[in-house]
Amino acid sequence: MKPLQLQQELIAYAKSIGVDKIGFTSAAPFRDLKNKLRIQQELGYQSGFEESDIEKRTEPKLLLEDAASIIAIAVAYPSKMKNAPQGKRGARRGIFCRASWGTDYHTVLREKLALIEAFLKEKVPGCRIRSMVDTGELSDRAVAERAGIGWSGKNCAIITPEYGSYVYLGELITDLPFMPDEPIEDQCGDCTLCLDVCPTGALVQGGQLNAQKCVAFLTQTKGFLPDEYRGKIGNRIYGCDTCQTVCPKNKGKINWLHDAFQPDPEIAKPLLEPLLTISNREFKEKFGHISGSWRGKKPIQRNAIIALAHFKEEAALPTLIKVFQQDERPVIRGTAAWAIGKIGGDGAKEVLEKGALIEKDEEVQFEIQKGLDLLLAQK
Repeated sequence: MKPLQLQQELIAYAKSIGVDKIGFTSAAPFRDLKNKLRIQQELGYQSGFEESDIEKRTEPKLLLEDAASIIAIAVAYPSKMKNAPQGKRGARRGIFCRASWGTDYHTVLREKLALIEAFLKEKVPGCRIRSMVDTGELSDRAVAERAGIGWSGKNCAIITPEYGSYVYLGELITDLPFMPDEPIEDQCGDCTLCLDVCPTGALVQGGQLNAQKCVAFLTQTKGFLPDEYRGKIGNRIYGCDTCQTVCPKNKGKINWLHDAFQPDPEIAKPLLEPLLTISNREFKEKFGHISGSWRGKKPIQRNAIIALAHFKEEAALPTLIKVFQQDERPVIRGTAAWAIGKIGGDGAKEVLEKGALIEKDEEVQFEIQKGLDLLLAQK
């Protein structure tokens, strides 16, 4: 079969299995990206979740010998929730970012990539393919940009004309030769809204992110959240969408296209207080199918505590006190102590002072003192 004919058939097949965009590029090195990644590493701007070997991230032929092409795919996800519940006093809610609504996108995209792989191997027996989503060595965004899926926005997201930046990305490296697509011209222009509203100033400049300051990264860490960020995450318990929601290119991009990504409102916007005492089993049963559960319940619980403090939710104090007094994990116990001080109320000082007398963990003692200082500042 001629390469061009195969390419046309693949495009049609991809559409039939729910791939919203497909693009093609060569397997040439990503030279510009290599330089950018070196700068990011030197500045300490990387999250630590990505592949550390810059050569593997930028040299496709290190990942698949005789690689000729890379096939990029994009699948859109919704920006709006149907029947979204509203939090209120006594029943405050947290929010998972849109990329964590519905079924874990890694699962969905891997299934689509496996179908594409099977399609190609049936058409060209013996062809070699390697696919990846998010956790692979290559930069999904760099591949998508070069393959014409969208342009790389100032918010460091790929922005597509059709679906905005609300797209999941994946790719397949193959030894099959395909005609490369033309990249899309950058359409951000002079707009700097995403830079202006980033809660922590993590967007250093257009196209450059200090991941260590990014709320999306911070909500996934497992230790104590640094003080300077506790007032910034609001009720976000996983991820952050601010730089996407303000983007003019996302206006009107609702993307209710795939049932798998339609969120259950009670999971995407869960009540905060019940999260504090949820068991491992309950957490896995309720949240295990979403991408936001990948770090386990501890970061979500810590963030939920911070969110309750953000709301100054006095009705949650009995649960926070229980967590402070009984939870075995220092990060959760200590964050609860800080939150009790932040919220205040009758008995808060006595609870913290009693806890300080028996607490053996130094970091938790430090958080108790922070809580007591906050109570003192409220007088």
